Amino acid sequence: MDGSSISWGEPVAVGMSVATAFTDLFGTNVIVHGLVGGLFIATMNLLGASLILVWRDPSERTLDAALGFAAGVMMAAAFTSLILPGIEATEVVVPGVAAEGLIQPLPVLFGVLLGALALDRSDVIVPHAHYLLTGRKRSDAAGPGETVPSVDDPRVASVVLFILAITLHNMPEGLAVGVGFGSGNVADALPLMVAIGIQNVPEGLAVSVAAINAGLDRRAYAIFAGIRAGVVEVPLAVAGAAAVVVFEPLLPYAMGFAAGAMLFVISDEIVPETHTRGYERVATLGLMVGVVLMLYLDVALG
Repeated sequence: MDGSSISWGEPVAVGMSVATAFTDLFGTNVIVHGLVGGLFIATMNLLGASLILVWRDPSERTLDAALGFAAGVMMAAAFTSLILPGIEATEVVVPGVAAEGLIQPLPVLFGVLLGALALDRSDVIVPHAHYLLTGRKRSDAAGPGETVPSVDDPRVASVVLFILAITLHNMPEGLAVGVGFGSGNVADALPLMVAIGIQNVPEGLAVSVAAINAGLDRRAYAIFAGIRAGVVEVPLAVAGAAAVVVFEPLLPYAMGFAAGAMLFVISDEIVPETHTRGYERVATLGLMVGVVLMLYLDVALG
C-alpha cells in the first residue's frame, strides 16, 4: 500500500507511516527520541505563553473551555499512552499456562498511586501555582501554611518560589513523554507527545494570563515561560527515557508514576480551576472534546 492510497478508514496504516517517518528522521535511539519529545512540548508551551502578546485579554469563559480541553487530552493520554501500554509491558510468560503470557497490572497501578502521592506531597513544599497567581486558597490544600507569604506580600513574586510552583505543575508532562519514548514503542509515544504538546498551548496561555493579572510584565513573562519550559521539560524527558532504558524493569512503574502524576494535576488543579467562575458546562464540554481528540490521535498515530 502506498501513501497515496491511505484513507480515513486506515488509521493504523497512518500510525505506522508516521512512526516510521519519525524513526527515519531521528534514528532509533530512545534518548534522542526523548530529547525531541521534550523540545516539542517545550516549544508548544512557549507558543501558548506567547499568545498573551497578541491575545491580550482572553475571556474567562474561553480560558475555562481551553483548560477543560487540555484536561481531557491529558486524561485520555494517561490511559491510552501510559497506563494500558504499561500494563501490557508487564506480560510474563508462564510455561503451560498461556501462550501469550500473563498480564500483571500491579506494577503500573502501584506507580499510579506513587505518582499521585508524590504530587500531593510536593504541595507541602510549594503551594499550587494557581494559588500563587490568583490568591484563591482551598481549605483542603496541603499548603502553604504560614511558611509562605500571602499573595499581598511582594515576596510571592520572587523568582524562586514562582519557578518551583510552575515546575512542579509541569514536571509530569516532561517525565511522561520521556518514559513513553523510553519504552521503545514509538507508536504509543508519538500520540502522547502530540497530546501533551496540544494541551500545553491553552495551559501556557492560562498561566500567562494569571501571571499578568498578578502584576508580572507581559513580554518578560512570555520569554521566561519559554525558557522555564525548556529548562524543566526537556531534561525531564531525556531523564525519563534514559531511566527506563538503564533500569528496564522499572518501565511499568515509571509509566504508572507519570500517569498518576498527570491524573493528579488534572483532578486537583485543572478541573477545579475551571469550575470556580461559573463556566462549568463549557469547561466540561471542552474536556469531552479533548478526550475524543486524544482517542482519535491514539488510533490514528498509534
